[in-house]
Amino acid sequence: MLPFRRPLSRRAILAVPALAALPARADTWPAKAVHIVVPFAPGGSGDITARLVGKYMEDKTGQPFVVENKAGANGIVGVLSVKSAPPDGYTLMLATTSTNAANIHMYKSPGYDPEKDFQVVGVIGTSGTFLVVPADSPYKSMADLVAYAKANPGKLNYGYFNASSQVPAAVLGEKAGVDWQGIAYKAIGNAWSDLYSGAIQFMFVDLTAARGQVVAKKARPLAISLPERSPLYPDVPALAETYPGFVSTGFLAIAVPKAVPEEIKQKLNTLINEAIFSDGINKRLTDEFALTPRKLDLAQSAAQDREERAKWAEYVRIAKIEPQ
Repeated sequence: MLPFRRPLSRRAILAVPALAALPARADTWPAKAVHIVVPFAPGGSGDITARLVGKYMEDKTGQPFVVENKAGANGIVGVLSVKSAPPDGYTLMLATTSTNAANIHMYKSPGYDPEKDFQVVGVIGTSGTFLVVPADSPYKSMADLVAYAKANPGKLNYGYFNASSQVPAAVLGEKAGVDWQGIAYKAIGNAWSDLYSGAIQFMFVDLTAARGQVVAKKARPLAISLPERSPLYPDVPALAETYPGFVSTGFLAIAVPKAVPEEIKQKLNTLINEAIFSDGINKRLTDEFALTPRKLDLAQSAAQDREERAKWAEYVRIAKIEPQ
C-alpha cells in the first residue's frame, strides 16, 4: 500500500522557489504595458524625448509605453523606484546627465550606483544648454550679466532643477570670478515662473526644454554651452568664446536594471536606435531640439555612460560643489 500523503498547503505551495518567481520571457517581450520612468517633472528635455521614443516603440510593438514622471532629489526619487522594480524589462528609466553622470559626484550616498545597478540600452542624443534671461532683462549679453555680478556680489540669483542647470552656473561663477546664489527647484516649470517674476535673474536650461520659451521670445539666450555656436542659433555665442575650454554637454538615454535579460536589452537597443533615426523623430531631435542622436550598440551605450561620468566628475570639481 502506498503511504498516505497530505495535500500541500497553500503556504507550502507559495514557498516553492520555482513557483515564487518566474524569469522574464524575452521571446514574448513586450507582452504587456511597459513603463518609462522619467525622474523629473513634465516639460523638460527628458520628458519630451521619452514620450517621442516611447510612442515609436508603442506603435512598433503594439503594447503601451507609459511615461511616468517621478521627480525629486535631482532625479534620485525616480531612479530608486526603477532600482526596486522587477528586472523584467517592463520598467525602464530615462537616464540623464543628472541621474547617471553627476549625482554620484554630487551626493555622498545617492542610494544607487549607475554602473552597478543599471545598464544604458540606448542613447537618444547629446546636447548642451542655454544661459537664459527673461526677454525684458536689462542684461543683453553675458558680458552685461558678469559685469553686474562683479559690481554687485551676491545680488544675482540663478535657478536650477538638475545637474545640467546647477553645475554650469557654478562653473561660470568660478571662471568669471563672481559671486551669485543658486536657488533649487523641484520642477522646471517653477523655475521658469520665478525667472519671469524676477525672483531669479538667469538660469541654464538644456536646449530642448528651452526651445519653446526662446522661440516664443519669452526668454533670451545669452550664451550656449556647446564647444561652438549651434547652426540652429548662430547668433548665440558659445561660452567657450569668452572662456576657452568651457564646455558643458550632457546626454539622454534609456536604462534598465542590470539584471534584465540580455535578449530584452538587445530588443530595446534595436527599438531605440530605430526610433531616433526614424524620419519624423530624427528631424525633431536634430532640427527642433538641437540634440545629436547617437546610434550605439549595447557596449557603445555603456561606454558613453562611463565617459559622461568621468566628464562630469571634472565639471563638479571645477564648480567646487561639495557632495551633500
